[in-house]
This record gives sequence, C-alpha cells and structure tokens, in this order.
Amino acid sequence: MKRAAIALAVPLLLVAGVWGAAALWVDGPASRPLAAVLAGAFVVAMGGGVLRVRPASRGLVGAGVLFALLLGWWLSIAPSNARPWLPEVAQLPHARFEGDVVTVSNVRNFIYRSETDFDAHWETRRYDLSGVTGVDLFLSYWGSPAIAHTIASWQFEDGSHLAISIETRKEQGEAYSAVLGFFRQFELYYVVADERDVVGVRTNHRGEQVFLYRMKMPAPVARALLVDYLEEVNALADRPEWYNALTHNCTTTIRRHAQHVAPANPFDWRILVNGYIDQLGYERGQIDTSLPFEELRAKSDITGKAKAAGHAADFSARIREGLPGAR
Repeated sequence: MKRAAIALAVPLLLVAGVWGAAALWVDGPASRPLAAVLAGAFVVAMGGGVLRVRPASRGLVGAGVLFALLLGWWLSIAPSNARPWLPEVAQLPHARFEGDVVTVSNVRNFIYRSETDFDAHWETRRYDLSGVTGVDLFLSYWGSPAIAHTIASWQFEDGSHLAISIETRKEQGEAYSAVLGFFRQFELYYVVADERDVVGVRTNHRGEQVFLYRMKMPAPVARALLVDYLEEVNALADRPEWYNALTHNCTTTIRRHAQHVAPANPFDWRILVNGYIDQLGYERGQIDTSLPFEELRAKSDITGKAKAAGHAADFSARIREGLPGAR
C-alpha cells in the first residue's frame, strides 16, 4: 500500500512542479530574470524532494509542503477593478431591482467599423422581469470545432433581448491567451450588451461562425437565471474575481448559474470541450429535437444573417428568421 501511494504521488508532484514553475513565471515577479530564477529553484527543490531525499516518503512530504506554500501564495494574488482597461470592458455593468423591473446600467451597444474601431455607447435600459419569455444560447467558433465561446441572451414579451457574455477583462496592451487564461492574468467580466454589439462584432469583424439555439427552458426558470446572472454582475462590481480557462470560463460559469436555479443535469466532458455543447443539449432535450441534429445545426448557423443585418434596428429579429424552435 505504501509503495502504491508513493507511485501515485510521484507523477502528481512532478506535474505540480511544472505547474508551479509556470505560475512563478507567469504570475510571479515582473522581472523576467528573477522570475526565471525562482521558477528554476522551485523545480530543483521539488525534484530534489521527489528523487533524492530518503526515505522517499519524507521527500514526498517535503515536496508537497513546498507546493502547498506556492499554492497559498498563488491563491493570495488579488484581482482588481482598478486597472487601465481596454475601452470595450472599461465600464462595469450594474443592475438595480425594483419589484419586477430591473434597471441595467452600462449595457454595451457599440457601433463597430472594425474590431478595434468603434463608437462607444454605454446605455441604461429597463427590463420587466415578468416579461421574460425564454433564453437563447449563442455558440461562436473562431478556430477549433472543439472550442466555442458561449453567450446567453434573454427574450422579452416586447421583442427585446438582453445578451450577457462572460469574458476576460483585458487591460490596454493585453491580448487573450489560452495559456495565460489558466493563471491569474485576467479578471472575470460580464459583458451585458445588445445582440448587435456582442454577436455582430464576432460575425462581421472577427470572422467567427455563430450558431443560435433556443433553449427549452420554462419562462420562470429563465427569469430566475437572469436574476442570478445580474446578481453576480453586481457582486463583481464590489468583489472582482479571476477568470480561469478551465474552472471559471464562459461555459463552466453558465453551468454554475444554471445549477443555482435548476440543478438537474450532471457534469459532462462537453462542458469543458464546449464546441460540442449543442450536441449535449440536443441529447438532453434542452434545445429543439424535432429535426435531426445535423439539420438543426445547419439551420442554427446565423452567421450570414448577422452579416446581412449589420447595425439594423431589428438585428435580433432578423437573425432569428427561420430559426427552429420558435416560441
């Protein structure tokens, strides 16, 4: 039993050593030489504990303590709302509830000429929560079919929509990196926006392919989900959090909100490899199943319709023309 435990602990600590060195390099001192020295020293100390200290159990315990100390430092790195942000994430949204009416400030509704050339419009809008009729899910692909960006959008009786996209809050001069997303480099940000903005910038200026699915969610549950989102929006204004590409990203955070209001669906690997999450939703009957999946997916590709709609006032209606599962 002791040998089996050691055999299991050794590869785990070796992986921990590699991750710890990367954390020191990415999130450690701004001085690259100093960060390199600390990362190298950590690898040597971990490796020495695992490979050279005898008895082996003592070395493993020492390496484990060293990793625990590093992890404690890493977890203590605090996020902030006070940084020189990019213009598109410069304002924090906020929701004020008054009975069934919610007033949302800093709803983003930019007019884009390109991804980086735009007129910034931050708006205050009022929504009647009793008028929520459902929620839709956008999947946006920019490269691998296994990975997509997910955006939730609520529909109201008056035909209006409110989209919320969970993203990284980047500083001026920063660009998103999938690798850096695993460390403490980007704060979490909820883009509360008009669909013309948050969807249109992807289809018309970033060259992404976007699919739209109507979720088969009862209106009261959809309303509770929106309230849960907006409460988190308010919480982030007071207490910022880190984005994490594995544990706290656009899809895992959606699942966390959904579990708050309808904790019915178990975890599935496609929540992480989220390019296939529409397939998961189809299997669970959460989206329209009246068509074969491939036909549904083809009809759910709204990229061309979004490009044609441009900045039209009826953008949301136009991208839904012919969409399966009409409410």
